[in-house]
Amino acid sequence: MIRMENVSFHYENCERGVSDINLTINEGECTVLTGPSGSGKTTVLRLLNGLAPGYYNGMFSGNIFIGEKDMSSIPLWERSRLIGSVFQEPQSQFFSSELAGEIAFSCENYGLSQHEIISRTERAIKAFHLEALRDHPLDTFSSGEKQSAAIASVYALSPSIYVCDEPTANLDEESSVRLGNVLKKLKEEGRSLIISEHRLSWLYGIADRFVYIDGGTIQWTRTAEEMQKMTLEQKKRFGLRSFTPALKPVLPLPPLTASSSGTANSTENQPLLQADELCRKEKGRFILKTISFSIWRGQIIALTGKNGVGKTTLGLILSGLNKESDGTIRLNGKKSGLRARRKAVWYSANDTGTQFFTESVSEEILLSIMHSSDRIEQARNILQMMGLYELKDVHPATLSGGQKQRLSVACALLSGRDILIFDEPTSGLDGYHADILAKAFLDAAACGKTIIIITHDFELISACCNFEISLEG
Repeated sequence: MIRMENVSFHYENCERGVSDINLTINEGECTVLTGPSGSGKTTVLRLLNGLAPGYYNGMFSGNIFIGEKDMSSIPLWERSRLIGSVFQEPQSQFFSSELAGEIAFSCENYGLSQHEIISRTERAIKAFHLEALRDHPLDTFSSGEKQSAAIASVYALSPSIYVCDEPTANLDEESSVRLGNVLKKLKEEGRSLIISEHRLSWLYGIADRFVYIDGGTIQWTRTAEEMQKMTLEQKKRFGLRSFTPALKPVLPLPPLTASSSGTANSTENQPLLQADELCRKEKGRFILKTISFSIWRGQIIALTGKNGVGKTTLGLILSGLNKESDGTIRLNGKKSGLRARRKAVWYSANDTGTQFFTESVSEEILLSIMHSSDRIEQARNILQMMGLYELKDVHPATLSGGQKQRLSVACALLSGRDILIFDEPTSGLDGYHADILAKAFLDAAACGKTIIIITHDFELISACCNFEISLEG
């Protein structure tokens, strides 16, 4: 059992944190922390696993108990055996170069026998269906595959308590179901699960309680049954996403001709972006093979497919950040090289931590624009729309995962590029801000922007996409 009594924590040189947290999590119970992005959910998880104030400096008060022991009296090495953590950015917790070594490494640190290490590594790989990736370098994994690898590494340690921060943010539907099945089994074994999550539908039948955090404090706690009874109006008021599994919308392929492009710019006689027989090969293995399509101005395209099929690779190639092994890309009918693509296409990465370069939100967004008075006013309006204006002087690195996503989208919308590619833009976002993003995409498309969204988020696809390109492995 875990018990938090009157716990408060505020980060050093920052007002952000949590106040007066009182929470009890029993053995075999799954507790879900939800609420707006930036509300304090990740901070609660850091307090539970000891990263705050152990790694993140700040002012701490209150008591946290594991069983009858005050957590402050438990050595860090012992605490890490009790509590397994899956971070929001999984690559930040990797130490090895390939999957099997990464899973084995965590077991080696606890001095397990060679036989036990091999056994646990194989069990974890099998549980998450990662056999085909056993000896592959982790830096070649898709974002969803990295997430599965991080969860498998923790699973191999068999901790009593699992602390997971947005564990399905980048997972496809099949992988989310697989994770759900593993968590159900862990509950049956008496393990405690604490999950910070915005995508609630995959937790149907797993979660026992939902704890809503806003402004750094617990606002309410509801059982799974009470959550199911909430009206649509209530969910919208709290920015909650659907608790019922969403059906994948059926969308057509982008058309080959202007007359059927379905946009306000269908009078154009050629596609804005065209791919012919695109291939990408890495280390003797095809990542993409003979991909062809045409995309017209003003369309919003959902780029879908299972984890690892090459969606991000395709996005990087289209934006000129990676090179195709074979095939042709045309912009406005002209064959286009890497430099031309970089000028015409903006790519918003899934790993937002790699794309910010300045020391404040306002400086970051001004990098994307010419400093005319009109553009600066536009930047102010977009920051307000994204709920980031009050954070304009904050360093991007200190933002929550969802706030970083919104800043990344804001920079893209101000970039002036004709084609905008977003890689999992709703990961880390609550329902309220996901709706804001969908409206922003629709408005941009109405102004002639072409938008490609790499996503597994069926709610987002239903809200704003009009065509789909689905990749298969």
